[in-house]
Amino acid sequence: MPIDMDVPKPEQTGVQNVEIDASSDGQRLDNFLIKQLKGVPKTFIYRKLRKGEVRVNSKRAKPMQKLKMGDMVRIPPVRLAPKGEGEKPGEGLQKLLQDSIIFEDDYLLAINKPSGLAVHGGSGLKLGVIESLRAMGVGGKYLELAHRLDRETSGCLLLAKKRSALVELHKALREGGAEKTYQALVAGKWSRRVKTIDAPLQKNTVSSGERMVKVQESGKASVTHFAIASEFKQATLLNVKIDTGRTHQIRVHAQLAGHPVLGDDKYSSREDLALAKSLGIKRLFLHAQRLRIRHPESGQWLELNSPLPEDLENILKRLK
Repeated sequence: MPIDMDVPKPEQTGVQNVEIDASSDGQRLDNFLIKQLKGVPKTFIYRKLRKGEVRVNSKRAKPMQKLKMGDMVRIPPVRLAPKGEGEKPGEGLQKLLQDSIIFEDDYLLAINKPSGLAVHGGSGLKLGVIESLRAMGVGGKYLELAHRLDRETSGCLLLAKKRSALVELHKALREGGAEKTYQALVAGKWSRRVKTIDAPLQKNTVSSGERMVKVQESGKASVTHFAIASEFKQATLLNVKIDTGRTHQIRVHAQLAGHPVLGDDKYSSREDLALAKSLGIKRLFLHAQRLRIRHPESGQWLELNSPLPEDLENILKRLK
């Protein structure tokens, strides 16, 4: 059988010795390797770590070891996937993302993430926000997600353009130095007595591979605050603040209160889905409207606001 000479072959690397610079100072060793060895399965990377083939300053190292500037990391030989053009966002997606930028400086980038666009690729998706922005050259040499939003949730999404900024943003988000406000339209009349839901959440993966979250005592602490913004005959618009950032947190806590977010096909009953359809809601009515956080360099409070998308505004106009 003739050999197709145009088919790219896997590339075998030799031993690499990489000196840690300021952009990787404080990063975990496993995360550093995953970034360095793009396309290499994580299982392979962790196996090399367990075998002691990865060394830091000539010593065996654990995956969670924090790297310091000046450290020398020995990376063993690996077989990399063949190099190609890579996935690039189409012109329409590029324009959408460019138009979605609401703030940018030398340290941060914030966008009004469109609904339906995942923050990163995976699970059959080749391109998410982060891959698309990198391919477009937005943010320069370094660009990482500071936090995440569900694929169907729109609104404020913050990214770091420097490693030092990412570390400070994570610290602020972890230690309560940030305030996130969402808007959600839920089914029915929300009780004014329900202002805070404190219920631990456990993430599970069902047999189909779908990710589901349930209230469970053994889960992670999760606190959500609800305030009524507007009341309608069949629904309630809520301003929502979260003390923790768990997967599907607002959606599951709203369901626990008996008022699921309209348009949520994962945590809604048939009746609630029918109500959403009758109101013309075609996607999850959940929007990250506001993010208040200290700037990682200046220390000054930065307030980012993301206006409600036109499709959701039109729903509210119809209800009013």
